[in-house]
Amino acid sequence: MFTLEVKKLFTLILLVSAFLSSSIQASGTHFKKNVDGAVIYPHKNGKYTDYYLNEQSTKGFSNYGRKPTAKELKAWNIDVMPDGTGLPEGSGSVEQGDELYANQCAMCHGDFGVGGQGYPALSGGQGSLTNQLLKEGDEPPFRTIGSYWPYASTLFWYVKSAMPFPKPKSLSNDEVYALVAYMLSINDITIEGVELEDEYVLDKKKFLKIKMPNENGFYPVNPARTDLKEQRVPLAQGKRCMKDCNAPKAVRIAYEITGFDPTISTKKDWHQQSSNTKVAVGEKLYTQSCSACHANKSIGAPVLGDKEAWSEIISKGEKTVFLNSINGLNAMPPRGGNMDLTDSQMKQIVDYMISMSK
Repeated sequence: MFTLEVKKLFTLILLVSAFLSSSIQASGTHFKKNVDGAVIYPHKNGKYTDYYLNEQSTKGFSNYGRKPTAKELKAWNIDVMPDGTGLPEGSGSVEQGDELYANQCAMCHGDFGVGGQGYPALSGGQGSLTNQLLKEGDEPPFRTIGSYWPYASTLFWYVKSAMPFPKPKSLSNDEVYALVAYMLSINDITIEGVELEDEYVLDKKKFLKIKMPNENGFYPVNPARTDLKEQRVPLAQGKRCMKDCNAPKAVRIAYEITGFDPTISTKKDWHQQSSNTKVAVGEKLYTQSCSACHANKSIGAPVLGDKEAWSEIISKGEKTVFLNSINGLNAMPPRGGNMDLTDSQMKQIVDYMISMSK
């Protein structure tokens, strides 16, 4: 039952809403509402509020596309929820997963999930998340399957939809169950107290009984709060300070991150590029956009620094190599799959890769 005060407040809200609605209508302004209730403001002078609009004609494009079929939707609808929604039938043993991992995953993630150059570790670090809110002297959390992910459904879904890297979505449901069983086993995770030995077979029924070690600790919990199971702890508490910051309640950095090598420069002045800047930029762009394939022998792309593999490529001429990088060649997509890279940036990447592979 509403109290008298609540009823009065509710009545006041209705009156204010009615007044605003009548005022807008009286002014001749009628705003449409989006599906989420947000106001759709009118377009004026080629702008939507402060943003310019693309006013190019879309005539002739209305006939493109079609409604996806039920089979197509089913192929993409493979997300798995923590409660088991979307989890398919299937089964696989730890031993089968061990063999699959060696053939499909170890070249990137290392033996037993210890990690590889540029690829994350999948095992180890159990218990390290007790130090999410770091104090001086604490070791940072080691974020792996067994120490970080709160639900095994995330593991199944990610492997099924995105792995292995060269050919995602190529694993059957049974193969995914086997891989998940193996990765749980190397993280010392048990299911209802049963250790996952080689002969252990994981299926849908057993999967739904998995309790991950960090299920209740994904978000740091403020010890002062007892009414919430999980709560994000504010990174800074207190009064913000823009001047006279010696005030007692001013927010300050409690544990400053130091020890950067090389040290971080605080200079704001414009500097002249050194003779090595071009190479450094090329290396950075290569690392960000190309190393996933060109640093992994298992994918089949010519590996950076492999003089024998690159000799034939370089013999075609730098112009040809550059054009192939722009347009794509064989399994390599145009611009390595990063369409945001400009021609100038692609030239820097190609120059860097050639210089490192002669």
